[in-house]
Amino acid sequence: MSENTSYTTEELARLLKISKLKVYDLIKKGELPSYRVGKQMRVDHSDLEAYKQNSRSSGTSAAPQSAAPVPLQTGTPFVLPPATFSPPLHLPPSASGTAKTAVTNIVITGQDMSLDILATHLERNLPSSRPLRSYAGSLDSLIAMYHGESDIVSTHLLDGDTGEYNLPYIRKLLVGFSYLVVHMLTRSAGFYVQQGNPRNICSWQDLQQPGLKLINRERGSGVRVLLDEQLRLHGISTAGLSGYETEENSHLAVAGRVARGEADVGIGIEKAAKIIDGLEFIPLIRERYDLVMLKKPENEHWVNAVLDILRSPAFKNELNSIHSYDLTGTGEIIYET
Repeated sequence: MSENTSYTTEELARLLKISKLKVYDLIKKGELPSYRVGKQMRVDHSDLEAYKQNSRSSGTSAAPQSAAPVPLQTGTPFVLPPATFSPPLHLPPSASGTAKTAVTNIVITGQDMSLDILATHLERNLPSSRPLRSYAGSLDSLIAMYHGESDIVSTHLLDGDTGEYNLPYIRKLLVGFSYLVVHMLTRSAGFYVQQGNPRNICSWQDLQQPGLKLINRERGSGVRVLLDEQLRLHGISTAGLSGYETEENSHLAVAGRVARGEADVGIGIEKAAKIIDGLEFIPLIRERYDLVMLKKPENEHWVNAVLDILRSPAFKNELNSIHSYDLTGTGEIIYET
């Protein structure tokens, strides 16, 4: 083999008989020196041979191990290069070969329709998987992951003190877990008001208007956390908010209550306002909608598949048809333990 030969991460995974996630982990820790050629990360043949020799000398193996995770330094997230993606295989859900193949159930928890689209692509492109959808708010989704009840969760939780989305909550709730945080999309959140905005509601302070009636989201949802954080930061007491204890379980339900005149204002995402007639949307904040996936040896095959799907033109084109989604950075790993 020529010393000038180099390998892509996919080729390394095949040669070493390990997953691409493990290859990226070796590169991240400096065990495999690498460089970029365009969008591809490559490792020279000589560096691969040196790594194999070092592994033999130290008695370690290139196979995936259950060693303790190595967290990245704060503020310098490791971003995987864009992965290649093959067109989806349009197999019927019940298709099966003559040999029985073990099917992996993958529970995807969250409420945005982008997760339904992800589940469809995952089922098409990884026939050995069976995506199962669970609908819950962001905090409840993370708690479900903590209890081992979910494999992929979505989250859009604002930390009012730092202005940062998601990571402060994930770090606190998933202590001791090894996981990836992957960016899904960015979207606008704000007020639902009746057509013409008769109460002239434009800021969080306007929620203190006398006689104003609010419709709220359920506890544990990202919108509920957004509202509670803003009320805390602006010194607004919940005791003075009519309707604060009245809850609905979706953006559409909140938007519908406002459109019917059952409330003066609700909080949600822009997409729902485009679906319900007689409604206006007042944008207040751009929120990050991210995915969390646990890093386990048995998860690596479908984690790779999810990353490929998120970065694929087919998936992004489907999401682009939905109003108000910003897909800049979709599929980028923003934090990894």
